[in-house]
Amino acid sequence: MSHGLTGPSSEEPPVPEEGPGPGGRAASARGLGALANGQAEPWRPPWVRAAKAGWPVAAALVIAAVQVVGSTVAGRHQSGRAPLDAFGYLLLLLGPALLVLRRRWPVAAVAGSSAVTALYLVAGYPYGPVFVSWVIACCVAVAAGHRRAAWAGLGGVYLAHVVITFVLPADWLRTAPVSIAWWQELGLVAWLLLVLSVAEIIRFRREQMAAHREFRQQQEQRRVDEERLRMARELHDILAHSLSLISVQAGVALELIDSRPEQARTALATIKATSKEALGEVRQVLGTLRGPGAAAPRGPAPGLARLDELTEQAERVGLAVEVRETGERRAPAAGVDLTAFRIVQEALTNVIRHSVARQATVGLDWTDPAALVVTVDDPGPAATGDAGGSGSGLTGMRERVAAFGGTITAGPLAGGGFRVRATLPTTGVEDA
Repeated sequence: MSHGLTGPSSEEPPVPEEGPGPGGRAASARGLGALANGQAEPWRPPWVRAAKAGWPVAAALVIAAVQVVGSTVAGRHQSGRAPLDAFGYLLLLLGPALLVLRRRWPVAAVAGSSAVTALYLVAGYPYGPVFVSWVIACCVAVAAGHRRAAWAGLGGVYLAHVVITFVLPADWLRTAPVSIAWWQELGLVAWLLLVLSVAEIIRFRREQMAAHREFRQQQEQRRVDEERLRMARELHDILAHSLSLISVQAGVALELIDSRPEQARTALATIKATSKEALGEVRQVLGTLRGPGAAAPRGPAPGLARLDELTEQAERVGLAVEVRETGERRAPAAGVDLTAFRIVQEALTNVIRHSVARQATVGLDWTDPAALVVTVDDPGPAATGDAGGSGSGLTGMRERVAAFGGTITAGPLAGGGFRVRATLPTTGVEDA
């Protein structure tokens, strides 16, 4: 016998419009567009976006000024180097110009700046801050994850320095090679390794921060999904149970409205009471969607204390429910209490919709001090025809029980009928 359950699909709550004010509708449209694209970037004023877009060019101009002025001043104190000419100044400007590409094409920026720096060394121009643009390009490439390109650029420039200083004959060069002591060469190597080490540390920190942000976003999304699923289960159970009772009573009223109007009036009164109660519970669930300052729920959350109301509703549609309790009733956590109530509600709704039985038995076993065992027995047999439903009722039961680490079984009995049995822990459970 199929004991699935379905209810009307709950609609998404409307997105509140922004209040009046300049740019209110535009900001709302931008926010909805960002959500549709899966982005959470906040809106920024136009001048902030313009400053962010122009920052690479401004930084390149500053670096170009540093390299030109610094190299010109340094050249006055290096008598053995070739004086700066038009080609030398072009190289000093070309390196910073390539830095404009460092964000979009970091590999091209590091390759170009390395070639420019190596050519500057080969030309014999004065040493100075010409290395600034090259070092920045290497660091940006490392931070962007292009470590091989950065290390290749570093190795290429250092190789050019070694060849010019120690390998090539003096008459092959524009200027005489500078005499460098071994400790100076080791210092140069240590400085280059320090620069790339700092870049690696920055890259690692960025990746770590990005991983932490992604983890927090995943946690937040999981909490949102769990809350949405919880509300979907609540609405499903409330609406499916209430609409099942309303459907049965409406059928009774249609059958008796001409021959027995008094009984039809009773059925209509039951429909009114059931729908009013369902609307109250729906408002209570949807109230959690409101922001801070929302009105508190008008009534307590459903629990086993309202089990009598549930059996009375079932009796109004002709289903006699017998409640059997074993052991001394305790006060479980609110979440467990609600879960037990919803399981009984769902199981009785299934009996009403999918069985021809006119009686059912609800069992509450409190003998285990650490757990509550809830059973709902339907003597059967199953109703013929399609009672509707998608089978999500039993799925919702399992999700509710699994949230507290309990177990649930649902299936036919050996002698006929159907049983739902759930074991819910009552110790070590905290309310969400």
